[in-house]
Amino acid sequence: MLEHRAIPMPMPTLRRTALATALVLAFAPALAQEAPAQERPAQAAAAEGNMASVVVLGSRSAARTALDSAAPVGLIGAKDMQMAGPQELGKLLQTLDPSFNFSTTFISDGTDIIRPATLRSLGPDQLLVLVNGKRRHQQALVNVQQTIGRGSAGTDINAIPMAAIQRIEVLRDGAAAQYGSDAIAGVINIVLKDSTSTQLSASAGGATEGGGHLAAGSANTGWTIGDGGFVNLTVEGRRRGETNRAGVDTLRVDPPRVTQRIGDSLAKDKYFWWNAGLPLAGGSGGEFYAFGGISHRTGDSAGFFRPAEDGRNVPAVYPDGFLPAIRTTVKDASAAFGWRRDLPADWKLDLSINHGRSELDFREGNTINVSYWYEPKPGGGIYAESPLEADTGALKFRQTTVNADLRGPVELFGRKLSFATGFEYRRDGYAIEAGDPVSYQYGRTNNPAIVIRDQAGGVAASGTQGFPGWTPATVVDDSRHNVALYADVEHNLTPQLLLGAAARWEKYSDFGSTTTGKLSLRWDPNRTVGLRGTVSTGFRAPSVQQKFYSSVSTNLNGAGVLTETLTAREGSAVTRAFGIPNLKEETSKNASVGIVLRPAQNFSLTADVWGIDIDDRIVFSSNIAPESGACPTPAACPIRAILDPLKVGQAQFFTNAIDTRTRGLDIVAEHTTKWTGSTLVLSGQFDFNRTEVKGRHSLSPVLTGAQLFDDAQVTLIERGQPRQHHVLSADYSQGAWNGTVRANWYGEVQGQGFTAPFVQTWEGKWIADATLRYAFTKNASLTVGSNNIFNTFPTRWDPVRAAPFPQMGFTYCWETCPFGINGRSWYARVDVTL
Repeated sequence: MLEHRAIPMPMPTLRRTALATALVLAFAPALAQEAPAQERPAQAAAAEGNMASVVVLGSRSAARTALDSAAPVGLIGAKDMQMAGPQELGKLLQTLDPSFNFSTTFISDGTDIIRPATLRSLGPDQLLVLVNGKRRHQQALVNVQQTIGRGSAGTDINAIPMAAIQRIEVLRDGAAAQYGSDAIAGVINIVLKDSTSTQLSASAGGATEGGGHLAAGSANTGWTIGDGGFVNLTVEGRRRGETNRAGVDTLRVDPPRVTQRIGDSLAKDKYFWWNAGLPLAGGSGGEFYAFGGISHRTGDSAGFFRPAEDGRNVPAVYPDGFLPAIRTTVKDASAAFGWRRDLPADWKLDLSINHGRSELDFREGNTINVSYWYEPKPGGGIYAESPLEADTGALKFRQTTVNADLRGPVELFGRKLSFATGFEYRRDGYAIEAGDPVSYQYGRTNNPAIVIRDQAGGVAASGTQGFPGWTPATVVDDSRHNVALYADVEHNLTPQLLLGAAARWEKYSDFGSTTTGKLSLRWDPNRTVGLRGTVSTGFRAPSVQQKFYSSVSTNLNGAGVLTETLTAREGSAVTRAFGIPNLKEETSKNASVGIVLRPAQNFSLTADVWGIDIDDRIVFSSNIAPESGACPTPAACPIRAILDPLKVGQAQFFTNAIDTRTRGLDIVAEHTTKWTGSTLVLSGQFDFNRTEVKGRHSLSPVLTGAQLFDDAQVTLIERGQPRQHHVLSADYSQGAWNGTVRANWYGEVQGQGFTAPFVQTWEGKWIADATLRYAFTKNASLTVGSNNIFNTFPTRWDPVRAAPFPQMGFTYCWETCPFGINGRSWYARVDVTL
């Protein structure tokens, strides 16, 4: 069934768009003659030299400045990162680039430590991340909780230490035809440092509302090797304390007290990264290069509180109830090796192999298996014992990519064109490891025929409370591979007119082949005005995480009967019974039109209108439960007729169930004013976007599109991420002093995943940050700052219509939290260069 929903543009959005445009244009009268500004967040490139404005993303021909590209590219340089407050890469990108979202999560299992990173309000797996121009592997975690990116497995952006990064390029354009699967929303390229100096940094901070204590340190050093070669190494460590913004629980305990932990989890992060290049035979033999890194991060988050009288508690162990602890360990490693050299006639060859691994280990603490405790003991009585912690399993992802790239000029009909072509082979693998038996079993024999009663007389719950383990039935270790061929050509028909075209063919071992293409144009009638545009088709292959992930837990259904709840992988008995086909690729159409204005050397303005249509988008289904009430015939209750014979009480699965349309407008303005010994840079970035679910469809003869993907999930897709995100900043430097003030506007978001049919609205808010830096010498500086200086919090839960969550202590947002709930924080950092 296909359902279309027409959603009109509200007048407040139109008014804000007009206001934002007016504010940007207000910069125009100030036209002092200075060095060209670049299209990048906040700080000017002038202080970093001309190379700071050069980008390689979006084109395989000669590198261009961001303002000269055929598609919008944002550039974040070393100074941008230095003068921003966040200590983790995801939050820093969100602060500096309004098209990027890094939603805060809590009580969401592994998503608490690997948070979803998105671009243009699409999914985490529709954003491609590169490191030094090479594909970065994805995370092992599948976001299956009610959070942004539900059902996806994106890139673990925080696995990369900030101290290792030289600059970041953000391509806000569909680029699947250029870079392959996942590049529907755009591409982020992280360029690692190649410096040969030594940089030391130490930071401390915390939240003024309590908790969140931060201690971090890093060292980046490098040295030359051979004739023009280098090695650059980075070590970084960080400890972030937990925060708790839960209110008093008036519903489940007497006297009322705080029972939940709602906020950032305790996190401990360690990194070691490298980047190296070595010319061979004095450069005539090309260059060998290598880069990569390892990271080890641990988190300690919380589940739902179990009251003392709850059937999932054992009063003899936890007389006041208990709060389960979900302890996660993220292990990430990557290594890329390659060789590149110049060939005759200005051709260049690049051969590389890149391997990456992501692993997420789960361990449940402060827990209990109620069925173990109350299990009848032979000879009478109960066992009255259960482990209070257990390993609950692990998720593992691995990826190996081999590339051969060739580019250079070709003659065609008497014209010289920039041509690039290449080959790629990639293998992706996914594995699930089972947890300790106590983490998933129903009693020691795991026999559902044995009746085990909890303290309330109901059927005892199985597995560890908070996060039950993966069972042997869900264990998997499988893989798939694909090959790709691409061609890319650019040509200046005239000095003012650039045309580009790209095509890519890929063949996957599990679902077949796909071909995509892209056309781009850049026309500069004069130095002041430039017009640019692109049209492209794209695709995203279903990830191996989505193909192979499954979980089984034994829970109580609505009737109080012990039944299995299954997250079913494709091709399973459940998905076959429902008529759910195997996953296929998402397909997309992308278009953008933009203008670049440079009325003076010290002022620039860009505006790009864009649209992305995605068909057959892969989503995680709603919970499919049997029909309630009497069932006189199997035909009257088709879901029950399928689930009961399979002994499955409830089911969820991944499926190509929706089509979406996203439209947006990006405006970037920057103005630089210089006086004797001082510089002021004013910047405004305005992101407007709107996603709507055009249709919900199902090939199942049993389930409609609305059953497969219910209204709560539609709301999460359409309104879970801000439709407006704006960044205004002012950066002033004079002598040894440098100060930055930045304000982020996060538009309103909505959710109904926990309150359906009531839709909770969290209002739009401004978040202001301030940073001050003083350089004692050329090589030593002190930076102090505050994030969220006005101590702004999200809208509170509606105390009546969102019940019972406010009564349990939920104060602010949950399923979507663009800027978090910590309030004001402060930090101080010392930087030394040797």
